[in-house]
Amino acid sequence: MKNQEIIAIREFLASMPEPADTAELRQTYDNLGSVFPTAADVTLESVSANGVPAEWGSTPGAAQDRVVMYVHGGGYVIGSVKSHRHLVTELGRAAGTRTLSVDYRLAPEHPFPAAVDDALAAYRYLLAQGFAPGNIAVAGDSAGGGLTVATLLAIRDAGLEQPACGFCISPWIDLEATGNSMTELASIDPMVSREELDGMAAAYLAGASARTPLASPLHADYRGLAPLLIHVGAAETLLDDAVRLAGKAGAADVDVRLQVWPEMIHVWHFFHPMLGAGRSAIAEGGAFIANAMDEAGKLKAIA
Repeated sequence: MKNQEIIAIREFLASMPEPADTAELRQTYDNLGSVFPTAADVTLESVSANGVPAEWGSTPGAAQDRVVMYVHGGGYVIGSVKSHRHLVTELGRAAGTRTLSVDYRLAPEHPFPAAVDDALAAYRYLLAQGFAPGNIAVAGDSAGGGLTVATLLAIRDAGLEQPACGFCISPWIDLEATGNSMTELASIDPMVSREELDGMAAAYLAGASARTPLASPLHADYRGLAPLLIHVGAAETLLDDAVRLAGKAGAADVDVRLQVWPEMIHVWHFFHPMLGAGRSAIAEGGAFIANAMDEAGKLKAIA
């Protein structure tokens, strides 16, 4: 039987008007986030994370010494702390941690590598606040899923200790959009098209090569990265990005888990207030993060 909730979400997305320009698109995305209010028991606090705007989130009982650092999606052009607040804070609840949502700079005003620089600065901020690397997870969706991997790469290349894990939701890791699913699933993906990705990639790259590893982690060397959980929907044009990420990470001896969710669309977790599969996916992501932090703590104790 077809998932009636995802059918309703498809109808909701189809009813939305087409934004006229980037400014209107950003506003529309933030407004979409406000359609799903943040839970009443969430505590929020704005902060500067080494000069990068960010937002602390916490739910009752959250471990104060553990944190999920979240980098939102939006093709590096749209998205914000506001648009993703309802998703980020519920992931923190599921993981039993605080969250730090990073409002990294957006293209075209701030092209590559601004997003990577800001994410790395936020990670350094957490370390300076006294968080042990094993008590930090990095997570993100879509472009933020690719940025999650790029952040792990930047952390490694800076000589810093890896966090406990990375959680990649519908990751975009190939800015050339060469995956077969980009064409094969175009007719059933209601959210992501090659034309849209090409425009966002051009804005973000601003002349840089689309094969630069920190921009397109498909082309990176993954050796030494933290364990990864990858979620992707079976109805996504970005399906092959997730599959190739898992394959390359596994071949580099990274502990990686790939889950392909039947019928799900791009970042279905975003729609968790009206989608049971979204709530289940967040719960699984949170459990993975909590377990990774527990395992990191055990290894630290042995060492």
